[in-house]
Amino acid sequence: MNIEEYREYCISKAGVTESFPFDSNTLVFKVMNKMFALANVDQFVSINLKCDPEYAVELREQYEGIIPGYHMNKKHWNTVSVNQDVSDKMIYQFIDDSYNLIAASLPKKDKLALEELKKQS
Repeated sequence: MNIEEYREYCISKAGVTESFPFDSNTLVFKVMNKMFALANVDQFVSINLKCDPEYAVELREQYEGIIPGYHMNKKHWNTVSVNQDVSDKMIYQFIDDSYNLIAASLPKKDKLALEELKKQS
């Protein structure tokens, strides 16, 4: 996976915006203004993704390329290496999982707005 494939996949999801809120290198994707994925665009070697805490531990035990989230809440976030033992197919699934976790945690008003956006796409 390269940065363009990662970006295209994330931005194609309903209700997603992209920005650089921290610095000029860290591209952040948000669904309805809540962060679900981020990566360094200059050195695209990993992606930070939200994950169910129990599943996060399981994944870290299973893959060398998955570690606790760098600069994130280590219970809820994983850092996934894009060039190690995690396939692109799995990375896309983890992006979906992160997006869905955040979408499920949205306030009712935002959930309804997101459902409308999904219907339109």
